[in-house]
Amino acid sequence: MSKKILVILAGGFEEIETVTPIDVLRRAGLNVVIAGLGEKIVRGAHNISIETDVLLKDYHDTPDAVILPGGIPGAKYLGESDLVKAIVEKTLNAHRLVGAICAAPALVLAPAGHLENKKATCYPGFEKNFGGSTQFVTDRVVTDGNIITSRGPGTAIEFAIELVRILVGDAKSQELREGMIAR
Repeated sequence: MSKKILVILAGGFEEIETVTPIDVLRRAGLNVVIAGLGEKIVRGAHNISIETDVLLKDYHDTPDAVILPGGIPGAKYLGESDLVKAIVEKTLNAHRLVGAICAAPALVLAPAGHLENKKATCYPGFEKNFGGSTQFVTDRVVTDGNIITSRGPGTAIEFAIELVRILVGDAKSQELREGMIAR
């Protein structure tokens, strides 16, 4: 059975950081569900709308991975949502994967304490939101335990390929890297 991946969108999400992981994860054969926070059709930061599969309030599974795109104000809305906080907590407590890119590591994961004593990255300038025990690094993609963080739109393919590597394995991630002519 294919692993279940939940991508959560809020108004003002960053489109590249959303569509790229969805596309790459589906190429890897994973079951990706797109959930909207409060609305079924969600408009991104650059006025591209995505029709989601489900409203987040109606999603009741424990996914194998949760993906949190950045973008402003999308990441801010994700970080303010008690429902998002609960799903992230449930996923991490089940020892499953959480991926956050751009502002999402700083606005969703850090305030909830999920980056304490971990290495992480984010969009430049947002590291000020990291706690004192988080080691900010400028690598394009950082994996520490079951949390993957990434810097921004330009790192979206690398982020997605790392998600595939963790979820499916080295062979599939390498196959996708070569097929897409990615780094």
